[in-house]
Amino acid sequence: MEAKDKITEQPSHYEHLEKMRVGELLRHINDEDRLVAEAVGKVIPTIEAFVEAVEPRMKRGGRLFYVGAGTSGRLGVLDASELPPTFGVPADMVIGLIAGGDTALRSAVENAEDYPEKGWEDLLTFLPTKDDTVLGIAASGTTPYVLGAVAEAGRQGLLTACITSNPHTPLAAAADFAIETIVGPEFVTGSSRMKSGTAQKMVLNMISTSLMIRLGRVEGNRMVKMQLTNAKLVDRGTRMIQESLGLSYDEAQERLLERGSVDKALTSD
Repeated sequence: MEAKDKITEQPSHYEHLEKMRVGELLRHINDEDRLVAEAVGKVIPTIEAFVEAVEPRMKRGGRLFYVGAGTSGRLGVLDASELPPTFGVPADMVIGLIAGGDTALRSAVENAEDYPEKGWEDLLTFLPTKDDTVLGIAASGTTPYVLGAVAEAGRQGLLTACITSNPHTPLAAAADFAIETIVGPEFVTGSSRMKSGTAQKMVLNMISTSLMIRLGRVEGNRMVKMQLTNAKLVDRGTRMIQESLGLSYDEAQERLLERGSVDKALTSD
């Protein structure tokens, strides 16, 4: 796919951005952002089918790998890193890989995304199995690091999927499930950290949250297995117990800290 054919590389609908007032810039960015939720809504059936395919694999001990470069890679690492404290799952249940490694989380690593074999090499360090799933994230749908990882994962019998902002890309062709969030040209031409990145974040939230709920990490609407890693989370857990069991705040907090998690604190003596 040539750059000229990519929606993500098409010119912005807005001209002379440097001449706009601040309020005008912000309103136009907000107008463009409104299109993202609509684009994501159109691909819910594909997201649903993907989550339903991943769920039994994870119940058998399979892992979910996010693979990306640049903004896409950072968003995958972000989503994966938030799941252990939020849902109390092991850190190796959902793993985010970014081209260039951890250094690339803060600084661009030159040419890191340009080697198609490197994505699968990074995955190999985790000894992938056929119960594992690889989700490639690339707005362009052509990033070699991501494409190489997804294509080889498919050849090795793993379940694969992708999130892209262009239709009919090589990445989509290589994946079992192609989640194509077509958000249109970016406000700043080619800046896929904007609408494309927002769409990726929304889809990742939908996938991981749905999976965590289906895997029993939520009761009612509460994060009953969250890790008590700071005062805010201890307070949140305390109030959950207080409301459920009719205890005083101090009694609820003592019970929570003694048992170590909300779900255990809610269990009858």
